Amino acid sequence: MRVELPPEPMHFVNRERERERALRAVEEWRGGGRPLVLALSGPAGLGKTELARLIARTVLDRYPGGVYDVDLDDYRVDGVLDAGDVLAHLLRLLGVEPALVERRFTDRCRQYWNLTADARLVLLVDNVRYASEVVPLLPASGASVVLVASQGPLHDLEDGAAVDLTLPPLDERAATELLELVVRDPRLAGDQESVRALVRLCDGLPAALHVAGRWLRGHRVRPLPQLISELRGEWDEKGVPGVERVWNTVYEGLSRPASLLYRLLPHHPGPTFTPASATALLGLGEATCHTALEELHRAGLLDLGTGTRLRLPGPLHAHALRRSRHDADETAAARVRVLRWYVRQAQRADLLVAGERLTVGDTFEADPSAPDAEIDAAWLYDERHALFACLRLAHRGELDAEAVAVSEPIWTYALDHPHQTDVIEVFRLAVASALRHGRATWIVRTRLQLARPLWQSGQLDEAERELTAAEAATQLLGDGEPDAKLRGSVAEAKGMLLGARGQWADSVGEFEASRAIHAALPNPYGVLLQTYRLGEARARLGQLDTARALLTEAREAAVEQKRERITARISFALAGVLGRLGEVDAARTLYEGALERALLRRSQFEQRRVHGALEKLEAAAGREGEAARHRKAVEEIRRRNGIE
Repeated sequence: MRVELPPEPMHFVNRERERERALRAVEEWRGGGRPLVLALSGPAGLGKTELARLIARTVLDRYPGGVYDVDLDDYRVDGVLDAGDVLAHLLRLLGVEPALVERRFTDRCRQYWNLTADARLVLLVDNVRYASEVVPLLPASGASVVLVASQGPLHDLEDGAAVDLTLPPLDERAATELLELVVRDPRLAGDQESVRALVRLCDGLPAALHVAGRWLRGHRVRPLPQLISELRGEWDEKGVPGVERVWNTVYEGLSRPASLLYRLLPHHPGPTFTPASATALLGLGEATCHTALEELHRAGLLDLGTGTRLRLPGPLHAHALRRSRHDADETAAARVRVLRWYVRQAQRADLLVAGERLTVGDTFEADPSAPDAEIDAAWLYDERHALFACLRLAHRGELDAEAVAVSEPIWTYALDHPHQTDVIEVFRLAVASALRHGRATWIVRTRLQLARPLWQSGQLDEAERELTAAEAATQLLGDGEPDAKLRGSVAEAKGMLLGARGQWADSVGEFEASRAIHAALPNPYGVLLQTYRLGEARARLGQLDTARALLTEAREAAVEQKRERITARISFALAGVLGRLGEVDAARTLYEGALERALLRRSQFEQRRVHGALEKLEAAAGREGEAARHRKAVEEIRRRNGIE
């Protein structure tokens, strides 16, 4: 059972009434085909998230399907929610591998409903702004419960929430109790008047009380009356209202590196950050940044938590942003610094995932003040929102070299995750940056990058316009090897678009032109790839003998060049041709080898594809028992992943 719950908070007071109402609703719920929805609302800093998690932990034993937690602010682009990406994330949490996530939003909704139709699970949805953001995420089972946290009531939630829990600020008794738990200092008992003054300044917000309590803990020598008196004088002089006084006072007691980092964090690209990216943002070295992060944590201005991805909480994010407006130069320099750091890390991840390949972007060197991050195969996916934000930032700042350079790792990410909805928008910006700069290689490459997700999403005419413009830009290229490879890439992309239109006879000429370019260089990998493309096109045209010869040639070259991924793809295509030619045993051998590799890689996508091909092969050969076995395997994979 998957349970996405952090450790319980150290100190949590009050809210007994809200918890009791929530637990009673769980006990009494008889929702049929609709989940129980508990809506927690109130201003930022009231502890809605902590309360939702406490409720989830209390009822955990009733929900064997697990507890899933999603923060919608992680999926906002300039304030707009990418609901498709949220669904993709939930589907992956439910066990669907990325390649099996449906591409269209409506199909993804159905996939999610299929998977949750019989589930008993708890879903926490944090930082909701509108009811329409919640509706697609509701499980299809009435035996599940959804905890929604928002700053305001969601009156337009479809059919309403079963229970609306509007959280008021803590009363003075509860606020004092929380402050005493956080501080644990005998001075408080000796000056209840000063305690009451501080509690009132915090407006009953648990977030502010935690910050104030940690601030008091950091000043244990001075008597409490003197400390509170100094605070009152400072606050009265500056005329700052409410909890802003507490945060300002704590902020002004920070060291220079910690206060600088606090001001810069709201300008980090993407909704979350890591210690490594915070180091790049700060620009003062790894040790200094780690010390600053720990200082912010001790001051209550940042929760380091237990994971590697961090976030500045909402109200503190707004406060830090206000503090940063006094020095635009330091903010601009930090943005450029972290942007270039991200470009370099993305280029390193691209090399790890895709290997050596043609790239046209400038190579970015290491920054002595910000060590390279640890890169693995999942880095591009984990950092996708930051990379998209980097490309937008680079384009807005007219940093065209950075925009084009980061677009190339995003291209590698998009190949493995074709369902990502943001890639078309960011590739449009990359094209605009390339055009603004005017470098021909950049224009050709970025237009090719944009064309593919366009035709994959059915926007064939726009994809054709991009390819026509890319071909026109090749007239500005030189005579070097990279220029020739780009010309070959344009011809290949035109052939693939023609194939997407079903015009396979026309695609043959483009693939042949591309192969000739690569053969003249020579570029052995380019030759084998275009030979494979030609084999696929000939097979589509029913020219099976020619297709067999081409695919056999491509497969032998791929094996010789030790290209495992393309070898598997070519073998699958060749097996299909052999099966159509009646060479069942040879086809079966290739398919079984592909199935073995898919099982070793634990790729359900590949397993489903190979089982489906074997089912057709065995059925055509009259081996119904074997066909039924493969059919059952396909059905099980589809059922497990909610695919209709």
